[in-house]
Formats: sequence, structure tokens, C-alpha cells
Amino acid sequence: MNAPARTPATGVVRREQLSDEVAARLRVEIMTGAVRPDTFIRLDETAARLGVSITPVREALRTLRGEGMVELEPHRGHRVMPLSRTDIEDIFWLQSTIAQELSATAARRITDDQIDELALVNAQLAAAVADHDPARIASTEFEFHRVFNRAAGRMKLAWFLLHATRYLPPQLFATDETWGRSAVASHEAFIEALRSHDVDTVVELTKGQFTDGLARLLDWLEKVGLWS
Repeated sequence: MNAPARTPATGVVRREQLSDEVAARLRVEIMTGAVRPDTFIRLDETAARLGVSITPVREALRTLRGEGMVELEPHRGHRVMPLSRTDIEDIFWLQSTIAQELSATAARRITDDQIDELALVNAQLAAAVADHDPARIASTEFEFHRVFNRAAGRMKLAWFLLHATRYLPPQLFATDETWGRSAVASHEAFIEALRSHDVDTVVELTKGQFTDGLARLLDWLEKVGLWS
């Protein structure tokens, strides 16, 4: 007799997705200073605020503890760890270094069809910026870089970059109209350089995107008084 087919553990998958979503939300709040260093993140309060049960919050905090973003203090809860300028600079340095390596490879290997796809996505980004739609801006910007990084064919390196960019607060950039217009213009120059396989220009433009992002985030954290 054949063994009965096993059904997917959809409940477990959904719980893991919720945990990832909660971790992403808390990570952005910490990175943007919305949740300050030495603040205690309470399970019940956070679950109620985010509209989830305590379980995904607990799992999300375990993830953030592994990243050194929170620390568990017995009988008190999870305390947000200090975030220095050097921490921010190190995060962007890592992202930029990996992205430049991917860019150099992609600039040599990318096809005309892939470049055309990038141009289409950038047009969609321009439309999202014109419509003042932060959610669409963030998702389209992510798609632009996903298409480009895929062209490099270095999937493990792209995976490391994806995990490093978890520390970028996309909504902070997406709600900044000057950033949106700058991103579209930068992508246009990027695409032009790709059409001529100008590796040096592609790498320099990639570096510039992270330099600009770092400056904007540091400026924001200064404004909200994270280090005052």
C-alpha cells in the first residue's frame, strides 16, 4: 500500500513569513531611529501594535538577537543595542563592496534583452515617483536591482548582497522625492553605460548609489537626534 501523500506545512511556512516580516519591520525601526537604543521591545505590546500573535514577534527578536541588533536581558526583555555612525558606515561599505563586484561582472555579461528589461523597470520607477507612491517606488527599485544582479550570474554573491541590504530602510528613501528623482536619473546613466559595456562607469555609478544612501541615512539619523 502506498503511503499517504504529505501535505505542505502551510501553517509553519506562514509563521516563518510572519516572523520575517516582523523582523524586517523592527529592523527598519531600529535603523531609522524610530526605536531608540536601550529601549525594551515588549512582546505583547509589539504584537498588538503590529497586529500579530506573540510567537512571530518572539521569533523575530531571536533573529535580531543573532544579528546583534537586540540583546536579551533576563527578567527585563529585549533591549535595543546602540547603533553608531561606524556601524552604519560599515553596513553600507559591505553592501557597496559586494554590489560593485556584481556590477563589474554584470556589465561584461549583460544581454541587450536584459538591458531593455532594466529600461522598462526604470520607466515603471519613474511613473511610481511621479505618482508619489512609496510602496511602488520601493518594490520597483528592488526589482531593478534584482534584474541587474541576476545578469551577473553570481547567485551566491547576489544572495549575500540581498541579506546585507536588509539593513537598508526602503521606505525612508522611497518617501524622499529628491531620492526618487535622483534614482531614476542614476538608473538612466547606468543603463547607457551598460549598453556600451563601460565597466568602470557602471561600477562608479553603483558606488555612488551607496554613497548617496549612506549620506541620506546619516543625515536623517542626525535630524531625529539618534546620537544627541
